[in-house]
Amino acid sequence: MSHRRPAPRTILAVVAFGVFIAADDLTVVSTMLRQIIFDLEIPLPAGLDQAAWIVNAYLIAYVVVMPFIGRLSDILGRRAVYVGSLVLFLAGSIWVPFAPDLNSFIVGRVFTALGGGAMVPVAMAVIGDVYPREKRASALGALGAIDTAGWVWGPLYGALLIRFLSWQWQFYLNIPLSLLGIAAAWWALRDLPQPKTRERIDWLGTAVLTISLISLNIALLNSGDVQAAGGFAQLQTDDQPTNTGLLYAIAAITFLLFLAIEYYLGKQNQQQNSQSVTLSPRHQRSQSAVTPPPLIDLTLFRRRNFSPAILINFLVGAILIIAMVNVPLLINVLAFDVETAALTSGYLLSGMTGAMAIMAWVGGQLTERLSYRPVTAVGLLFCAAGMGLMGWLWLVDTPYLTMAGHLVVLGIGFGLVIAPIGTAVINAAPEDQRGIAASLVIVLRLMGMSVGLSGLTAWGLHRFEILRKLIDLPELPLSDPAYQQALAAGLTEVTVSVLTETFLISAGVALLAFLVAFWLKRD
Repeated sequence: MSHRRPAPRTILAVVAFGVFIAADDLTVVSTMLRQIIFDLEIPLPAGLDQAAWIVNAYLIAYVVVMPFIGRLSDILGRRAVYVGSLVLFLAGSIWVPFAPDLNSFIVGRVFTALGGGAMVPVAMAVIGDVYPREKRASALGALGAIDTAGWVWGPLYGALLIRFLSWQWQFYLNIPLSLLGIAAAWWALRDLPQPKTRERIDWLGTAVLTISLISLNIALLNSGDVQAAGGFAQLQTDDQPTNTGLLYAIAAITFLLFLAIEYYLGKQNQQQNSQSVTLSPRHQRSQSAVTPPPLIDLTLFRRRNFSPAILINFLVGAILIIAMVNVPLLINVLAFDVETAALTSGYLLSGMTGAMAIMAWVGGQLTERLSYRPVTAVGLLFCAAGMGLMGWLWLVDTPYLTMAGHLVVLGIGFGLVIAPIGTAVINAAPEDQRGIAASLVIVLRLMGMSVGLSGLTAWGLHRFEILRKLIDLPELPLSDPAYQQALAAGLTEVTVSVLTETFLISAGVALLAFLVAFWLKRD
């Protein structure tokens, strides 16, 4: 007796459920961090560097796992890898609330990051498997909307838990949600197409790329270490530059080595494939076992729409992080106290992310009707317009309602880009490489965010040092209240000026991405 195959919408709902709880887990800690630091008895400010690893370890693990898991889903099948990712997420959620100290807590967070980071690209590949080409854009738009909604919900959810329960309840509640997701995925993904051949894994390439990504992310995090409460005026300056330079060097060398390994494996596999045509099936299997296929087939970047879509996603990530970091920095400068600044920043950014969630779905619908280029181009023009308005019109006395309107314009742009870019990459990849292609979509956006954060910090420090010397101060004793008031006002104006300059730079980056969008073509 044959069983009924789950409908594509059912499968989309199941994988989107896992993506939502992973997205929530990514941002929920932001409003819980103060209480977590207190409960783990981390001394402040001496332990601030250690406490930063609560966030940093999660972000690094989240990025590093994606290429390997994406490729693993191509080799082992989506169902096994997606369910395995949820199991890892469950293990971390059980571990974290019972962690007795910071190190143990970080281990648990790495488990949840490995599971959560794996779910997004595998979910995108699943959509590529179950939806026909002409319907993928709307499905990927819906997935992007749900992923973004998880980002929006996370900080609010964390604040509610801290207010009425405790931060541990985030992870207690993850346990039944993860079990539900595992059961639903095991049922819904049972009829997905299985890989035609069980290939070997490129362990050497995986190891080298992992070292490169870890080194680069730590270096970028060190380079972009601006304290949210103090801005550029209170940047932490310690002995990091030497270590950071070494990490950049390690990242560059290992990345070049990774490219050489992938090029070699690609050539070897091409030769094997050309020779295997004349061999028997038994000899084909024995020969294919000699050389594993590359983790990332470099010929992907020569496929139609793949490279421009990946590049646009990288540039969009750089713009996105500038909005998410600099808006709270600016509000912290303008607000009367930290709590008011945190609430105001949350409200303003929710306008941007809320617009992103809605327009991600709209972008999917439009992409099915208009193809990739027009939707992406319009989205990037909205990004440029939003950043341009923020750069030209945000002053010390700009009303918050005006700021919210500009951030909504920016969010519309970000949302419109999500579906056409993701669809272009998934459609460009062969069936047996959709997992790694989907992971590259996410990794390049996250790397763009890291590079953008590092770049804005370097530019901000440079401009702050220049503009600070131009502050017009009265010729009074340093301790005079009038002098202190003039200095505070001058520093505020300089900081706002520096931050709005980064918005204008971001508008330029959006216009650069707009030009790249003209390389996108219809399938």
